[in-house]
Amino acid sequence: MRYSASVRGMSPSVVIYGATGYSGGLVAREAAARGWSPVLAGRDATKLASLATTLGLEHRVADVRRAEELERAFAGARVVVNAAGPFSRTAAPVAAACLRTRAHYLDLSAEVPAIEALACEHAAARARRVMIMPAVGFDVVATDCLAMHVARRLPSAVGLSIAVTNLRFLSRGSARTLLEAVDRGLMRRNGELVSVPLGSCERVFEYEAGARKSINVSLADLTTAYHSTGIPNLATYTEGTPLMRALLAAARSAGWMLRSGPAQAWLAACAELLPGDPARGNGDAQPAEGDEPVQEVVAEAEDDRGGRVSARLRTPEAYAFTPIAAAAVIERVLAGDLEAGFQTPARVYGSELVLTLPGVTREDLQ
Repeated sequence: MRYSASVRGMSPSVVIYGATGYSGGLVAREAAARGWSPVLAGRDATKLASLATTLGLEHRVADVRRAEELERAFAGARVVVNAAGPFSRTAAPVAAACLRTRAHYLDLSAEVPAIEALACEHAAARARRVMIMPAVGFDVVATDCLAMHVARRLPSAVGLSIAVTNLRFLSRGSARTLLEAVDRGLMRRNGELVSVPLGSCERVFEYEAGARKSINVSLADLTTAYHSTGIPNLATYTEGTPLMRALLAAARSAGWMLRSGPAQAWLAACAELLPGDPARGNGDAQPAEGDEPVQEVVAEAEDDRGGRVSARLRTPEAYAFTPIAAAAVIERVLAGDLEAGFQTPARVYGSELVLTLPGVTREDLQ
């Protein structure tokens, strides 16, 4: 069921949980810049108060492990944006609190297991007339929209491959997420998720700079693109730079050890040493005007008769794109443009959603 209304004249009621994290802070600032008054929520009272004072916003303290605190934090909200990773720990309790308070749930996840778990809440969400839409940042708004685009160009497609250029920065939250899934490679075959060693499969994709070898990683699109397009065979890749190949080779050879409790604790401590602002803390000079970093996505669909189509999308850098994409989805939900149940961005808003965002271009390759 789909609802529509006008957003004009509304006072947006949005809670951003995990607002003091890097991505959460970006979404909070984007919302404030649009003249909204989101409530900032999280478990660190000191950091919340500081950010809320800076932005002139209300804040509410809530520990994700305490259901009653989440319910109080979400009271009166129409939309909750979960920006607190790893989402393996936060998605289920935050979504459950949204169902109880009848708030629509959005998040910035890129984690396949967390999104798979949310998909299981489809019936419960429909019954409560609540939408659960994970992954409204770069991954998967950009990738999901391109996947839908090529799928519609080739309705007979049975296979879909999605590749992204490497992320230039890594936040603390993203690092913690990556380390939790250090050796868990996945693909989708005949509609089912199967284990495949990370970096063990290689394909060539046509990036803007030319053909580049890319290697398999487990992106959220393994779940979201499946729900958006219905294509049963899916694989996701990233550009196979020397650094990425070395990281994935290490994950394959030592992943069993890195999953142990002591190793995970040590890796988590290392993640905390990353700069709070990856865009400023990596030592890179700020880009000159007109030379802002960008991301690229390539999607290829193929059928069992040899038909193939591909397209390429160019967007702002992932962390710059994420708050803009998230705000666009929030705005639509606040306007009543939504569907109850578990949903994906391209399924509800179409493949053209991404082209409404600044700095995005798309071209068909074949």
